[in-house]
Amino acid sequence: MSKSANNIKIEDMLGPICKRMGWYIAVAESCTGGMVGGRITSVPGSSEYFSGGVIAYSNRLKTSLLGVPSELIDEEGAVSESVARAMAIGVIRATGSQVGLSTTGVAGPGSSDKKPPGTVYIAVKTPKVLDVKALSLSGSRREIRELTVSGALYFLVRVLEKADL
Repeated sequence: MSKSANNIKIEDMLGPICKRMGWYIAVAESCTGGMVGGRITSVPGSSEYFSGGVIAYSNRLKTSLLGVPSELIDEEGAVSESVARAMAIGVIRATGSQVGLSTTGVAGPGSSDKKPPGTVYIAVKTPKVLDVKALSLSGSRREIRELTVSGALYFLVRVLEKADL
């Protein structure tokens, strides 16, 4: 588990911010396969600010459950900034949450969409912001997935902290 500079686990920082804002988080995960939701729900009381998530590993589920246009996947690939954005928007629509967090990437060892392992996109959507972060990670499949989860949670907290100002 990753800890912030003040030695608090990053997932522990979500609750106070979301409760102050009256917001619920939902996640749309591809390359992380539910690991982001797992980290969030490892915190007691997370049901007060976490709606749930969708593991949309296949392109079919990205389209049918999250509303990602199939044309977008065909044109840009499932591992792209645009698809990450669409997934974050789609999980909000699907759950009625105020915050959507998405992960899509190539964990490896093979490549996808001609993108090398470690290519990852994370998107966060709030009522006023839609932001995407691209990561270029290295390591084993397990390491890339774990780094993606930590990166996604840090990015989410950073976006939420700005919204809470």
